[in-house]
Amino acid sequence: MDDIGTYDTIGDMTAAPSGFQHAPEHPSPPTLPPSWEWHLYPDEEAMSQAVAARLAEGVRTKPDALIGLATGISPKRSYELLVASARREPTRYARARWLKLDEWGGLAMDDPATCEHFLRHLLLTPLAVPAERYFGWESRPVDAAAECRRVAAWLAANGPIDIQVLGLGKNGHLGFNEPAPQLHPGPHVATLSSESLSHSMLRQSRGRVAYGLTLGMDDILGARHIFLLVSGARKARQLRRLVTGEISPEFPASLLRRHRGVVVFCDAAAAALLPLPESPVSPSASPQPR
Repeated sequence: MDDIGTYDTIGDMTAAPSGFQHAPEHPSPPTLPPSWEWHLYPDEEAMSQAVAARLAEGVRTKPDALIGLATGISPKRSYELLVASARREPTRYARARWLKLDEWGGLAMDDPATCEHFLRHLLLTPLAVPAERYFGWESRPVDAAAECRRVAAWLAANGPIDIQVLGLGKNGHLGFNEPAPQLHPGPHVATLSSESLSHSMLRQSRGRVAYGLTLGMDDILGARHIFLLVSGARKARQLRRLVTGEISPEFPASLLRRHRGVVVFCDAAAAALLPLPESPVSPSASPQPR
């Protein structure tokens, strides 16, 4: 899998990236990040088909790819379509490796609201992924700090991530990297925002969430490929801010602009407020996963 580029500075999440230019006195109209790959589709279903096809192609190119998995509404349909394609070609994912991005701390692992339950139900069990090819957070560790060290050690030995799937949070969070004056570079325990605690996944919870467990910004931005999935009018303002706003830890998704090759998949509703050119980026019909 070809490297599509990395961000410029690891560790200091507040410093400007190399080559970053301060805004001129008379700034030009906002434009899409030129190094990113943009794909615009008419609706969420078409977008999800394209994501599933691109994931399948990534594994075709690198059979043992390490894929970082977000959870929630944004990637749900893409995972369903990926599983459907696997039924037609059951050996496609025989060597692929899977990594859970984050988890709700304090819930039992079998709680229906956990990221673990989500991934096992939608992806891991249907693909018959063995234990040695999946790695994830424990949702109720005895020692949360030790759990972060365990995840960091595994990623150091088995990374970097080849494809990181992400959604765009309501407040710009990525995983449980929440808005803050400074962001954590590695796996850490996160204090959850009110936006995260109102997530639809928690409606079916049988327990109480105490904190979040998540990969850090260095882990995410160190991925070879980042697939950002954004759909629905509810995400239009966030997507515009990602593109046109300043790079700030108070809007964590803005740090994606330090990665030179993010691949954005969005539908027309989410893209409604973007400063699109007259000929939008890649508005072609989405391919079916093969």
